[in-house]
Amino acid sequence: MRIAELFLSLQGEGLLAGVPSVFVRTSGCNLRCGFCDTPYTSWEPEGLERPAADVAAEVLRHPTRHVVVTGGEPMLAPDLPELLDPIAGAGRHITIETAATVYRPVRCDLASLSPKLANSAPRDREGGRFLAMHEGTRRRPDVIRRFMDHHEYQLKFVVQDPSDLVEIDNLLDDLPPVPPERVLLMPLGVTNTELRERSAWLAGLCLGRGWRLCPRLHIELYGHTRGT
Repeated sequence: MRIAELFLSLQGEGLLAGVPSVFVRTSGCNLRCGFCDTPYTSWEPEGLERPAADVAAEVLRHPTRHVVVTGGEPMLAPDLPELLDPIAGAGRHITIETAATVYRPVRCDLASLSPKLANSAPRDREGGRFLAMHEGTRRRPDVIRRFMDHHEYQLKFVVQDPSDLVEIDNLLDDLPPVPPERVLLMPLGVTNTELRERSAWLAGLCLGRGWRLCPRLHIELYGHTRGT
């Protein structure tokens, strides 16, 4: 497996925000989001090739119960089951952070599904040469339904402005009923100023819909830095 980083931190997003967790970040992605905050796993993938068993052993040396496998797109990693099986067998809670464009049967306690909206399009990066690939890949309601059928899940959307809600509503219409508390709106941004400004009006939208506001605790605590 190509691993960009492995570290201990607090979960910064979603239903388990604030929980101490070991993060395994795989390198490699089938999308090219214009706002990607981990370009070292997508636009310019970095990392070392490591045996899945060795990565699992390092994870299990940490005393925390929660493990987060993220990317990039971890569902692309061929040896993902070999990583997850010993971690699950040791009784750890596994969250997989995925854009929900690829489904494979894996051991997972929480599928953190982050379908990418039109605001993710890479129009202004590298002359837009990845735009068609990205747009043809990012929306996969069939894949989301498979995750919903087999795992506990949360649906996490990166929101730039109120017009994004039309696209969210359209996607939810293509899915089985989703409990509103499992729909999370996360403000687009990598600075506390950006996040506060967008969170102010996102809070009103969440109050009106019964959805969750999803802050980014790790940025508030550590800034936009690797290994956090």
